[in-house]
Amino acid sequence: RRTIAVLPAVRALARKLDVDLNLVQASGPGGTITRADVERAAKSLVDAGPAEPLRGMRRAMAQRMATAHAEVARTTVTDEADIEPWSKGDDITIRLVRAIAGATKAEPSLNAWYNARAGERRLVKRVDIGIAVDLEGGLLVPVLRNVGERDAKDLRAGLDRMRADAAARSIPPEELRGATITLSNFGMIGGRYANLVVVPPQVAIVGAGRVAQRVLAYQGQPAVRRALPLSLTFDHRAVTGGEAARFLVALKADLEQAS
Repeated sequence: RRTIAVLPAVRALARKLDVDLNLVQASGPGGTITRADVERAAKSLVDAGPAEPLRGMRRAMAQRMATAHAEVARTTVTDEADIEPWSKGDDITIRLVRAIAGATKAEPSLNAWYNARAGERRLVKRVDIGIAVDLEGGLLVPVLRNVGERDAKDLRAGLDRMRADAAARSIPPEELRGATITLSNFGMIGGRYANLVVVPPQVAIVGAGRVAQRVLAYQGQPAVRRALPLSLTFDHRAVTGGEAARFLVALKADLEQAS
């Protein structure tokens, strides 16, 4: 923290108004914080509304994200898939989870857990995908199990049940554990690409942006096609750039197939 130049009376005023002097911009001689500086800072706090302590799901999310940011050597690669061949009404989330499962066969290194303390990586045969669910009180990531061995109808039923349980805050704790890779379909809300957060011990997370009409090369000519933006964020401690690129190539190729 910086050295704070402030008179005792001004410090007392800051305490009374619940103003953190470390956050006050000084305007007095030699960088001294004045009474006016404190009053201005207090007014901005009033304009911003009262501080609300993080509780429950949002507090847990904050702690988990902070830990992940501190630990993971995060790197992101991006691409976009031409999904013009899809049938009308194709289920984008189901196409994504099945494509992720397929891409892990092409590059198993992304479906893994990494133990930094032991310096060990474990490749996982079964694909259990964490599905990021945005809720008013924060974020939950229930796990869709054994994706590679289930048909689309079964996956959709499982996904609907998980989302309903998450919205009702009735999802069992065991269904929030054990993901081997995560999907964030943030494009359902908005945005194209993202530098996502990999939550240990996982080593990767796939992000899908908003589908939009874009000019793409098609059969050697420019054409307006539906494009699905893809982001792959991975832990560079456990995954090489080549492994990540091969996974993304396989993911894109799967998504570009007709239904």
